[in-house]
Amino acid sequence: MSKDPYAALGLKKTATDAEIKKAYRKIARTSHPDLNPDDTSAELRFKEASAAYDLLKDPEQRARFDRGEIDATGAEQQPERKYYREYAQNPDNPYQSGQQYEGFGDASDIFAEILRQRGHGRQQSSAHGFNMRGQDRRYALEIPFMDAVLGGKTRITLPDGGALDVKIPQGTADQQIIRLRGKGGPGFEGGPAGDALVTLSVQPHPLFRREGNDILITLPITLDEAVLGGKVETPTIEGTVKLNIPKGASSGQTLRMRGRGVEPLGKPAGDQRVELRIVSPTKIDEKLEEFMQNWRKTNTYDPRKGMKI
Repeated sequence: MSKDPYAALGLKKTATDAEIKKAYRKIARTSHPDLNPDDTSAELRFKEASAAYDLLKDPEQRARFDRGEIDATGAEQQPERKYYREYAQNPDNPYQSGQQYEGFGDASDIFAEILRQRGHGRQQSSAHGFNMRGQDRRYALEIPFMDAVLGGKTRITLPDGGALDVKIPQGTADQQIIRLRGKGGPGFEGGPAGDALVTLSVQPHPLFRREGNDILITLPITLDEAVLGGKVETPTIEGTVKLNIPKGASSGQTLRMRGRGVEPLGKPAGDQRVELRIVSPTKIDEKLEEFMQNWRKTNTYDPRKGMKI
């Protein structure tokens, strides 16, 4: 193993805990032996990173390594020791003068440290094997407009011949991503499976458009409906309803139908906005032409007033 666990992870000694974890996961994703069965250098890189992470992820072990108390394997560093015999004949030897040796401290502290070191050794010897969460897998799916606004179900056929059932939430927006927990790649060594991330593209609708949670529609009306007003059948995302057209309606005028828009789960419904478009008859007969000529003589008005430059 590398003598420097920080170097094994490509980090400096000042790295944060989050940076240590991120660096290890990156190496694990690219150098795991299961992903590189014939690459000995990748296997070595992974083993060194794993050992480094095992040491540095524990704040106490990391601090002891930084202080030089343990080495990169977690083994105790042996400090220089001067034993009693070396100083037995020295005149300043505290044992000769009957002084108490101050370096040992309380006996119960020494005993506790011995037990802690033994426990630390057992922990290292019984360290469990590596496991890793499976990779997330990404898919793209086109869905009908009505399934997006009202909700629905569909199925994705996978490259390997398998299939995923996808529940489309009510009020789904274009390019929204839904997450299917545990439907991604398998985990390694007992790790959990990854997720499937499905990006939904909403197909256009021949009648409806969507802005936020509002539904927009252009509604053609006849000349007499515009002049006289009346109730006109109007499509909505939940079926056809009667819409009241006011007398004297104009092309481009917008009428609002409250609560007839998209209603995402847990949110209020939007509205449906209806833009009117007056459509003249395809054939102008003599009676209509004569009526309009006589009407024009006494009812002249200028809808373009104010547009002159």
